[in-house]
Amino acid sequence: MTLTTGRPRPVWGGGATHRYYSVVVFVLLASLDNVAIGLVPPLYGAIAESFDVPQRMLGLVTAISFLVSAVAAVGWAYFGDRSDRKPLLMIGTLIWAAGTGGSGLAGNYPTFLAAQLLAAVGLGAVGSVGFSVVTDLITPRRRGLVMSFWGLSQGIGTVAGGLVGGLLGAADWRRPFLVLTVVGLVAMAAYLFTYDIRRGQSEPALAGALAAGGDYDYRISRADLPIILGRRTNRWLILQGLTAQAAFGSLVWLPVLFRERAEDQGYTAATAIMVGSVFAALFQLGGVFSIVGGLIGDALQRRTPSGRAMVASVGIFAALPFYLVLFFVPMRIDVPDGAGTGAVVGAVLGSVVSEPTVGLSLLAALLALALTSANSPNWFALIADVNPPEHRGTVYSLGNLVNGVGRAAGNGLVGVAFNGLRLAFPPPLNYAVGLAVFQLFFIPTGIMYWLAARTSPKDITDLRDLLHTRAAQPSPDPPPAQSRDMDSGR
Repeated sequence: MTLTTGRPRPVWGGGATHRYYSVVVFVLLASLDNVAIGLVPPLYGAIAESFDVPQRMLGLVTAISFLVSAVAAVGWAYFGDRSDRKPLLMIGTLIWAAGTGGSGLAGNYPTFLAAQLLAAVGLGAVGSVGFSVVTDLITPRRRGLVMSFWGLSQGIGTVAGGLVGGLLGAADWRRPFLVLTVVGLVAMAAYLFTYDIRRGQSEPALAGALAAGGDYDYRISRADLPIILGRRTNRWLILQGLTAQAAFGSLVWLPVLFRERAEDQGYTAATAIMVGSVFAALFQLGGVFSIVGGLIGDALQRRTPSGRAMVASVGIFAALPFYLVLFFVPMRIDVPDGAGTGAVVGAVLGSVVSEPTVGLSLLAALLALALTSANSPNWFALIADVNPPEHRGTVYSLGNLVNGVGRAAGNGLVGVAFNGLRLAFPPPLNYAVGLAVFQLFFIPTGIMYWLAARTSPKDITDLRDLLHTRAAQPSPDPPPAQSRDMDSGR
């Protein structure tokens, strides 16, 4: 692994328009993979009825898919940190599109499960390899802001998946899967026109060497894995996902809570599905404020190297009471039963103003999601801040693996909790109580971010010193200790 020199060439490798186009493609793909993830929960009832299985079996599909996608991402990321990343992204996109199409054509539950797992394998490539590519476009000064758009695209994708599933799938649950398949194939074609972003090109310490024609040829190896886990900030960034995603994973049942509330007020199943999807999408708009969390993280990070982690910690703790308000404030739903999609959507939007309980719930949701969304961009940015370019995709994927375990646990166990709570709390109260209990997992998450705020200053300094050393003293055969300087203190 070396920082080699050669004929001078532009650092960016393309014009401004080409760069912006490439970023847009990567961000849209990050959104689409979450559309695929969010597509199934609003359709649990319809798919379960079609295959004659209990709804909890569909919750199991989502939970297993989260886990498979996270495991697959580790492999995708490791090869992405060693090789050309663009072909891997195209292959991954083709795989998840094939799995999504197969889900829409499935004739029974085992086939549907197999298709969803195939899609999950492909989805693992988009987030992990795409993250590595995008970090090479962003300077440390603006990482929080740009990563907020990356994270926001994923949040929008989840909301869009629930909305598309509920609206397009109200009459035919297969339709949204087939539509998304076509969109995925179009996105894969868009990859053909992106350019290969150079590894490490956004790092100020490497700018001079790369501008002079050098190539950052350092690549990850299996010997680097202990180094990655030995970096203290990495440990907290990875472990926090176990508890954070247990809480976030439970929130995929939010459409079901609002659907149950609608059915409890006497609405038919088709109308209740639309109501649940629209309310859940509306209440998740607070995720847009992740941009603010990213901006605050950037600003505070310029003042102190512990800034990003502190922003995430404070946001997580402050959100808890607002989630409780969202789950327990009673809502009066007033929509025309049996009406078309447009009429139901219009009635739901009008109720924000006409029904005080709906307005209060929306305010609580906006505040809760705005505060917890500060987690996402600062997590992304911190991974890039404390790791060299050839480690970032793998660190992200390890964090994503733990996230997947946490999300699978949250998504799967909360379904079991709902059934257990039904004995003491009739629907929809059992859903509200179950969701509230699972938000307590945010408490250890906030503590781990506070610990990351204590370790990140040294890790950031060590990375900066390492990259300066590599840029100033390129060697055809660097000694093994050069890769370990960050963690040994030498």
